[in-house]
Amino acid sequence: QVQLVESGGGLVQAGGSLRLSCAASGRTFSNYAMGWFRQAPGKEREFVAAISRAASSTNYADSLKGRFTISRDNAKNTGYLQMNDLKLEDTAVYYCAADANYGVVVGGNKVHYWGQGTQVTVSS
Repeated sequence: QVQLVESGGGLVQAGGSLRLSCAASGRTFSNYAMGWFRQAPGKEREFVAAISRAASSTNYADSLKGRFTISRDNAKNTGYLQMNDLKLEDTAVYYCAADANYGVVVGGNKVHYWGQGTQVTVSS
């Protein structure tokens, strides 16, 4: 089992920045690809970004490229999502996810492990 705990969410003004963290425990973090997803009220959960085990590959939702950056520090068993120039439409609960298969994380289906989510609210 892999336990994932997100942190770093909160209230921020439009145009501001936040960095989310995802702390992993239970198994060797570097054996898992990880990703970030988000779900806004009344909407389906959507893919944000993914990063491979050794950070050699990353994927982003097209609409978020250039504003969001995913990274990881395997020595600290932690993944990150840097979010810049935040917009009202970025308001959502953000979830960290992990799976041994990078393609599964990118696809967003049947991902094995999920965190509990952290709320990000962008105000005008």
